[in-house]
Amino acid sequence: MTWSHPRGYDPMVACSKIWQETAGVSISWDKRSLQDFETYPVEELAKSYDLIVIDHPHVGQITDEGCLAPLDEAERAAELRMLISASIGGSVKSYYWRGHQWALPIDAAAQVQAYRPDRQAGPLQSWQDVLKLAEKGEVILPLLPPHSLMSFYTLCANSGTPCNVTENTILVDRGTGKKAYLALAELAARMIPDVFAMDPIAVLEDMTQPDSRHSVSPLIYGYVNYAITGFRPNPVIFDNIAGFGGQSVAGSALGGTGIAVSAFCQHRNAAIDFAYWVAGKTAQSGPYWQAGGQPAHAQAWENTLLNRETGNFYRNTAATLKSAWVRPRHNGYMAFQTAAATLLTNALRDQADADKTLDQLDVLFAESFA
Repeated sequence: MTWSHPRGYDPMVACSKIWQETAGVSISWDKRSLQDFETYPVEELAKSYDLIVIDHPHVGQITDEGCLAPLDEAERAAELRMLISASIGGSVKSYYWRGHQWALPIDAAAQVQAYRPDRQAGPLQSWQDVLKLAEKGEVILPLLPPHSLMSFYTLCANSGTPCNVTENTILVDRGTGKKAYLALAELAARMIPDVFAMDPIAVLEDMTQPDSRHSVSPLIYGYVNYAITGFRPNPVIFDNIAGFGGQSVAGSALGGTGIAVSAFCQHRNAAIDFAYWVAGKTAQSGPYWQAGGQPAHAQAWENTLLNRETGNFYRNTAATLKSAWVRPRHNGYMAFQTAAATLLTNALRDQADADKTLDQLDVLFAESFA
C-alpha cells in the first residue's frame, strides 16, 4: 500500500516490475489518498498488506501495536549502515524507535519554497518578503490539516525554539508560539479562503496553471514532479525556505516516506529484501526517480542528470532537508496531530485569539502522553 500520487505510486510499480524480472518476486500495489496516508491506522493496513509506505510520526504507535517487522536484522547490519550514511538529514533516524529500525526511507521531503520562475526572479529570502508579496495576492499556502500545523512547526523551529518532542505540559515556548501563530494569521488574512481546504498537491496544481494568480508558496512540501517541464503547463522552481527567525533555513518540518514490512507478512524475508533494494543506491539513483519518485538516497540528490531535469530541485533544497526538524513520534502523537491541526486551521480561518489557541494546543499536547 502506498499513496495516490505519481510520486508515491508510479516508482513503486516501476521498481516492482524490475524486481520481478531480477528476483522473481511479484509485488502488486494499491494506493490511498494523501489524507488517508496521513491519518489511516497503520495497524489496519498491516493486516491486509505485506509492504506499507508510512510516515515517520506513526512509529511510536506501531511499535506499541507490534504490527510492523523490525528491519535491523543482524545479517543486514552492513546494508543498514550504508543507508544511514546516505541519509538526507534525519530521514533514516526518523524511523528508528526504541532500539529498532521500523522503516527505510524511500522518499525525502520537508517544507520548502516553491515559486514560478516566469514571475519571480528567485526565491523569497525573508518572511517580510512573503508578507509583502501576499499583499499583492500572489502568495498561497496549504492550510488543510495537517499542513497548518506543519507550517506552525517550521516557523517555531526556524525561530530557534522548536516545539517539544518529548513529554511536556506545553507544546512550545509561549513567546515563540505566539510569534509563529500571529505570522500565519497575518498571512492567512491576505490569502484566498480556499487555502483552508488545500493540501500541497492542490496548491501546486493551482500554481502550475497558466491563469494562476499565485507565484509563490513559502512553506510547502516539495513535489519534484511539478518542477519537471511537461508535467504541468508551467513548472515551478523549488528552493530553501525563506528565513522567519533570520536567514537560516533550519527547522523545516520533515516529511517524506519510508517503506515498512508487516509483522503479519507470510513472506517476510522476500519483503525485507525488496525494502532494502528500493531504498538503496541502485534503485534510488535509477528506476525510482526515473518513474517520478523523489528519492531519499544522498547519491540521487547529488546526481547531475537528475538535478538538470528537475530545475535543480535537489541541490536547491538540500540545505533545508539536511537541517529539518523531526516531529514527535510517541504513541498518542498521531491523534494529537489530527486534533491540533484541525484546531489550528479553524483558528487561522476565524482569526482566533493567539493565547486561547495556544492554550488549547498545550492541553491537546499534554493529553497525547496520557
